[in-house]
Amino acid sequence: MAPRLDFSDWWGKDSKKGTPVVVKMENPNYSVVEINGPDSAFRPVEKNRGKNAKQVTWVLLLKAHRAVGCVAWLATVFWSLLGAIKKRLIFRQGVAVATEKLGKGKLVLKIIRVFLVTSLAILAFEVLAYLKGWRYFESANLHIPRTLGLQGLLHMVYVAWLTFRADYIAPVIQVLSQFCVVLFLIQSVDRLVLCLGCFWIKFKKIKPRIDGDPFKSDDVEAPGYEYPMVLVQIPMCNEREVYEQSISAVCQMDWPKDRILIQVLDDSNDESIQWLIKAEVTKWNQKGVNIIYRHRLIRTGYKAGNLKSAMSCDYIKDYEFVAIFDADFQPNPDFLKLTVPHFKNNPELGLVQARWAFVNKDENLLTRLQNINLCFHFEVEQQVNGAFLNFFGFNGTAGVWRIKALEESGGWLERTTVEDMDIAVRAHLNGWKFIFLNDVKVLCEVPESYEAYRKQQHRWHSGPMQLFRLCLPAIITSKIALWKKANLIFLFFLLRKLILPFYSFTLFCIILPLTMFVPEAELPMWVICYVPVVMSFLNILPDPKSFPFIVPYLLFENTMSVTKFNAMVSGLFQLGSSYEWVVTKKAGRSSESDLLAAAERDSKTMNQPQICRGASETELGLLNQLKEQKEAAPKPVKKVNKIYRKELALAFLLLTASVRSLLSAQGVHFYFLLFQGVTFLVVGLDLIGEQIS
Repeated sequence: MAPRLDFSDWWGKDSKKGTPVVVKMENPNYSVVEINGPDSAFRPVEKNRGKNAKQVTWVLLLKAHRAVGCVAWLATVFWSLLGAIKKRLIFRQGVAVATEKLGKGKLVLKIIRVFLVTSLAILAFEVLAYLKGWRYFESANLHIPRTLGLQGLLHMVYVAWLTFRADYIAPVIQVLSQFCVVLFLIQSVDRLVLCLGCFWIKFKKIKPRIDGDPFKSDDVEAPGYEYPMVLVQIPMCNEREVYEQSISAVCQMDWPKDRILIQVLDDSNDESIQWLIKAEVTKWNQKGVNIIYRHRLIRTGYKAGNLKSAMSCDYIKDYEFVAIFDADFQPNPDFLKLTVPHFKNNPELGLVQARWAFVNKDENLLTRLQNINLCFHFEVEQQVNGAFLNFFGFNGTAGVWRIKALEESGGWLERTTVEDMDIAVRAHLNGWKFIFLNDVKVLCEVPESYEAYRKQQHRWHSGPMQLFRLCLPAIITSKIALWKKANLIFLFFLLRKLILPFYSFTLFCIILPLTMFVPEAELPMWVICYVPVVMSFLNILPDPKSFPFIVPYLLFENTMSVTKFNAMVSGLFQLGSSYEWVVTKKAGRSSESDLLAAAERDSKTMNQPQICRGASETELGLLNQLKEQKEAAPKPVKKVNKIYRKELALAFLLLTASVRSLLSAQGVHFYFLLFQGVTFLVVGLDLIGEQIS
């Protein structure tokens, strides 16, 4: 043991000053204090001083209690997972199997099943060889006997499998893995550049600004304020849960009532919902709000057809700008005053996009993980592209368009399910510029169930590939700068819409499990661990509170690559589901401020008599009938979880590969495959959207 050099006693002997004083009290409730000098009472107290055996025991007991609590929590989670597997997979209680509408989905499922059966067979063979001690390729000095007399039939088959694996299977997997790794590195560099651009924006405080008073009239003879004519559109379809709060929020926006028109564009095919929306529009119309209700009998073109039909009205020519809000969006009263002024003295500006904020981001684990992705999308991608390129994909809502830009770009087209991205690309090709306002936020919802989120992601990833096929000739022949064409083709479409889901699915869901059975094609550690963790850390930076969810986020993103890959293939090759539009189910969440405002309005309504001016007896009777229907509405049906077969098949494939990695003592590979397999299992059993505290 090294000698202990302690100079405290030595220094204390030479530094003592004054006469020691001892103060003693007869009352036992007071402690005895010994003062060795004038400054001794102010010296730092040693941390280990004063700890007795009883205190140490309590500290150890507290630490043991925490450890036991952690183990108990893990055991509870594991037991709950086993219970869910037993209930949903074995007994099929309260679940339904998710159907594959297309042959493509069934084909992918068959391919995954073939990989699973093959891996199970190879694993059984490897376990048998492991038990017999045939570990030939793990030791370079191990001699393989070639005499037929020394080899049994199983032995010969095993040696033949090793030779075939090394000569034919491993090179193919190595080439494919190297190709995916290159794509992975390119996409990682793109993410890093975007993050650096975001840091530069924060450091330089770059953001769009409004100079002076934008509404003040420039006419000296007629001083005052001039507000442009603004059209507000709220497209919706069977939005029973959210129609009321969205219409209410839009009708309360701070803008002169004679300079604004609100269009409620209802595509609902449920008559009860139509009457409810009509009643809400009538209520605000009686309060003096300039609002109208439009309903299409034939719902062609989905949202794009709805917006196109509304823009064909004759009175549209009187308006200069149009603001669009989906049915679950709740803009603040000052939204128009924060967005419309940017158009003044900026004739090349075609779009002002605001950021989304989510009222239900802490509802469950699924909403928390979505919040991470969307925060990165707005804080980094949209803000950087808007600041440096003046171009980004329109988010379809919470934005203000110059109507002239829409008309010159061809208006809304019904050719894809991503009409927002379509109009943004065509406007960019026509020379219009975009602005993103990161400080202006509009409340909305994210899907709370995996089924709704899965359908939303399918639409978001199939539409861009379908649009890319349609827009590629127009991009090539356009008159914009060459670097803008390269940015559209290689970065906007190929890298961020095609390469990302391709390498995520191929590398982490197919190649990585195969390398466990083909050790000659093993992936390097930095591909499996280091780079993905760094990229996940960069994605979480815009929302630091989500840092504890970095591991679930990484695993869940790899899990979602199956859905995104399927959607990308269907859009690229024009399969049937590429034009499938399913309205995302909403829960009708409200923010705390909205709830307080609603309570205040209710209290005022109770204290003041209700007067309906301009309403006929027929309308009042209709309103009463609607209230009765609302009260007698059936209770919501209990949620039925679904079984997702592709996710379950990949879960068992990854778990099988984790067992193989355990045999070869590959610790990091084992934990990654195990956790990824469990994540696929949780998603496949539809547990990811369950409520959490």
